[in-house]
Amino acid sequence: MTEAASLTSAPRLLVEKAIARAGGWIPFDRFMALALYAPGLGYYANDSRKFGTMPSSGSDFATAPEMTPLFGAALAVQVADAMRATGTTDVWEFGAGSGALALQLLDALGASVASYTIVDLSGSLRERQQQALAQYGSRVRWVSELPERFSGIVVGNEVLDAMPVKLLLRRGGAWFERGVGPGPGWVERPTDLRPPVEIPGQHDYLTEIHPQAEAFIRTLADRLERGAAFFIDYGFGEDEYYHPQRHMGTLMCHRGHLADTDPLVDIGHKDITAHVDFTGLALAAQEAGLPVLGYTTQARFLMNCGLLERLAAAPLPQRVAGQRLIAEHEMGELFKVIGFHKGPFWDACGFSQGDRTDRL
Repeated sequence: MTEAASLTSAPRLLVEKAIARAGGWIPFDRFMALALYAPGLGYYANDSRKFGTMPSSGSDFATAPEMTPLFGAALAVQVADAMRATGTTDVWEFGAGSGALALQLLDALGASVASYTIVDLSGSLRERQQQALAQYGSRVRWVSELPERFSGIVVGNEVLDAMPVKLLLRRGGAWFERGVGPGPGWVERPTDLRPPVEIPGQHDYLTEIHPQAEAFIRTLADRLERGAAFFIDYGFGEDEYYHPQRHMGTLMCHRGHLADTDPLVDIGHKDITAHVDFTGLALAAQEAGLPVLGYTTQARFLMNCGLLERLAAAPLPQRVAGQRLIAEHEMGELFKVIGFHKGPFWDACGFSQGDRTDRL
């Protein structure tokens, strides 16, 4: 077996061994965790490039910070507003990817940031981040998990969508949990799990539930003593997420800037994501003592933070890229921003117009 073939088959063998140890079946969230995060083998733990704007770079997808630095410059307006309102000076970023967003925020916020902490499990991405942020020296640090207590402003761009999900399938009026069996292949088992809302009709229906993302938000609520958190991702409120017509779910894979819907192929070599249920996150946060600060579309949030003024002064390539962030048919409507606060409520600038909290 060649070295390339060995590297390709290793994540698959890891999954097959996990299935065998579990008696022939693992739930999809366990499979997704292995495919994305298994040390040295999972997609986010291996050395592939992942983030970039063109397939020729060897990347698989582009996030907003790679598209234009105007994204980070606009988000920095909200972060600065939150730092003033909460009296904090530290910024925490989850899943910092290439380090592009951290660099943009640090460039924009300057000396007002006492420390910038990146919470990231990927050793290969950490190396890339360290190179990108070398100029900021000891002001930037890396940890693999949150401390028991901390204060500051938390940001996360496209991190919630990569948290493992459970798959539920209604077939013939009965509910099953979809998992992975030998092959690997799809295997369903009867379950008492249900989506958070009743799905009208009797048609077959595939969807996701998000216990790990909700657990993450509860942990954040428990450990954040003072500050705020802002998460940007693609997704919907509960009514839209579990609409009867959304019967194929939202699970998607990304590789080489192409999308597909089969996570069981090329295990460990492509991203696996699901849209975010923002209502579920908001309820989990509020129940844990982390109230919602605001919720709106990415387009409205960035415009509230001055993106249009920045676009007007930017060179043409930046204006083109910036328009993609707010165009309804691109990222503007599908991507949402949700904010939480620990401490007194204030009118956060990013939600000053177009707040949709009442739709959660």
